[in-house]
Amino acid sequence: MYQTKFQQLTFENYHLPFGSKRNPENRWVKLADAIPWHVAEKLYAKNFPSKRGALALTVRMASGSLIIKEKLVLSDIKTVAQVKENPYLQYFIGLEEYQYESPFDASMLTHFRKRLKHADLAKLQEELLQRHLEEERRKSKDDDDDEYCGCSNKGRLIVDATCALADIAYPTDIVGLLNNARSVISG
Repeated sequence: MYQTKFQQLTFENYHLPFGSKRNPENRWVKLADAIPWHVAEKLYAKNFPSKRGALALTVRMASGSLIIKEKLVLSDIKTVAQVKENPYLQYFIGLEEYQYESPFDASMLTHFRKRLKHADLAKLQEELLQRHLEEERRKSKDDDDDEYCGCSNKGRLIVDATCALADIAYPTDIVGLLNNARSVISG
């Protein structure tokens, strides 16, 4: 059984029990904001057609833990240990507040790998690519608006090499360089 959770977790609402400051520029926070979790949620929910059974862990926890495992090059056991110790990783996998105990067992990573199908991951990757391209278009449009002259690069660039020295030996002229070195030494 799977319960869809469309509410996007925001970093500002993530609570730490020891009251320390959170860094919104952390790489895991930025990555979590970049991933379209709602798209992954729809694709992942198709794996659970039955309304019976124990409630499955969220797609953010499943795919997030596998992303952590791959990015940090960890084993399944070490991935769980890292998630247990790091509040940024716990935020990344979708926990609403820091918890001292592990959110899942290392054996769950095997189930996560089975449930996340290649076709679903390809769709998610396509969504990420579309978002990135849209952001790049928006940035380039903003950069174009900032141009002071409003003109674009057009025309030809003519480079005149008439004043360049002709007797320069380039490193690609191995035979000439070796011949000059031999004549200087024997000279």
